[in-house]
Amino acid sequence: MRRNRLFYLYVLRCRDGSFYTGMTDDISARLEEHRRGVGNDYTRRRLPVFLVYHEPHASKRIARARERQVKGWSRRKKLLPIRGLLPPPISTDSR
Repeated sequence: MRRNRLFYLYVLRCRDGSFYTGMTDDISARLEEHRRGVGNDYTRRRLPVFLVYHEPHASKRIARARERQVKGWSRRKKLLPIRGLLPPPISTDSR
C-alpha cells in the first residue's frame, strides 16, 4: 500500500458546458478514462471533456467530503474556484 498519497477533487467542463465533479488518486489516469468514454455515463454522453479545476487532499475521506460539498454547489458557485476567485481549502488531515 502506498503511503502519503494524495487524493484529488476535480471538475471537468463537458462539451455542453455542464460540469462534472469527481475524486481520484490519479488525475491523469482518470482524465484519460473520461476522455475515452469509460467509467462514467454522464461524461461519456458529453465528450469531449476538459479538466478545469483540481485540488489535492491528504486523505480519501477529505477528498470525498469535498466532492460531496462541491457537487451540491450551484453552477455559479462552481465557477468561483475555476476562475481562481476562491482559494482551495487547506487539508489538515494527515491520515
